[in-house]
Amino acid sequence: MPETSAAPSPSVKSLLIMSVPALLIGAVSAIVLWLLDEASGLLQDLLWTTMPGWFGATEATPWWIFTVLTLTGAMVGLVVWLVPGHGGPDSATTELAETPPPLGALPSILLAVVIGLAGGVSLGPENPIIAVNGAIAVAAMARFAKAVPPTAVMTLATSATIGALFGTPVAAALLFTGAVAAVKGGGALWDKLYLPVAAAGAGAVTMHLLGGSSLAFHMTPIGQADGLMLLEGLLVAAVSAAAGIFAAWALPHAHRLFHSLRNPLLISLAGGVVLGLLGMLGGPMTLFKGLEQTGELINNPEDYTAGQLALWAGVKVLALVIAAAAGFRGGRIFPAVFVGVAIGLLAHALLPGIPVSLAVACGALGIVLVATRDGWMAMFVGAALVGDPIVLPMLCIIVLPVWLIVTKAPELVVKKPAAAAAAP
Repeated sequence: MPETSAAPSPSVKSLLIMSVPALLIGAVSAIVLWLLDEASGLLQDLLWTTMPGWFGATEATPWWIFTVLTLTGAMVGLVVWLVPGHGGPDSATTELAETPPPLGALPSILLAVVIGLAGGVSLGPENPIIAVNGAIAVAAMARFAKAVPPTAVMTLATSATIGALFGTPVAAALLFTGAVAAVKGGGALWDKLYLPVAAAGAGAVTMHLLGGSSLAFHMTPIGQADGLMLLEGLLVAAVSAAAGIFAAWALPHAHRLFHSLRNPLLISLAGGVVLGLLGMLGGPMTLFKGLEQTGELINNPEDYTAGQLALWAGVKVLALVIAAAAGFRGGRIFPAVFVGVAIGLLAHALLPGIPVSLAVACGALGIVLVATRDGWMAMFVGAALVGDPIVLPMLCIIVLPVWLIVTKAPELVVKKPAAAAAAP
């Protein structure tokens, strides 16, 4: 074989030394996420459990849903318009990991996210909290360990936050495997993944110790797999991917429509009104980021009719598009998972022959593949949701043709104009 020049692998000593900041970044990132969850949870309880009783309503009362979401839109719009930092970058235009915002923008980002999460907006915390944790980590390392490149610090913060969000470092390891494999240079793959996995592991363990929620559930196992199940699973994943592709197509159009209002208050207020109407249609199950609601679907799949599941999936897709387009701050993975699970359960209701765990896993796989453009993440989410080891090898096959559908489809993100992207 011809000789190739390769960068030397890092020494054991350097990996050991860097493990300390990696573990610290992991723990701090999880604590920040936990504090965000706690703050939004307290406000959510006030808005949806305590206050409705003051007015003779419940969390499911249509006019209450409309009122809260409309006011949530107004409040987020005021933050983006008037609070220094303006809520950070528009979440509709950002990927999971971007250049961290300045520290001065963090209070406005956190305020906008807490209001949106508590108010029932159909977005998760992932994009903004990764930005916040990245900014904190980069600023801290610039002060105490200037030799560490900011890009490496951002990688650790992103890994740590993903580990905390999903309750396991495996998701971060899979997500960064593709990125690491694309980097030229020698050395063992695990030498490059060592520190991100350390940060993600610390984040996941810290989140568990703090009592945070997890994406992992358990469903009735498949038992004996057969070839027909592969075809049925592929059909479910393809339908779910189609729902995601529709959302990806609609997002830039909705984004342009809302942002034609120009003023951030008007943009998010209009979005809140539309979300309120959708919330009245879909009810409480279609509100919020969707993690708790996903658990309700998975834990009680027999409690819901095909009509309910179809309605909730459709409303949630629209709510995700509107929330992302109307200036709310948040990520798209968690609401997408809810849509995928609802589609999977709908498929099981219409095709009882397909095992419920396979239907749910494939439903999640399809739309998450669109939302993240990462097959590893899509397979991880699908397998983690159902806790059935037989599902994973089937997902490894099903993801291949679905990827062919997704790879040339629009991405679930609004592309920034070239001039805006180049601006500092």
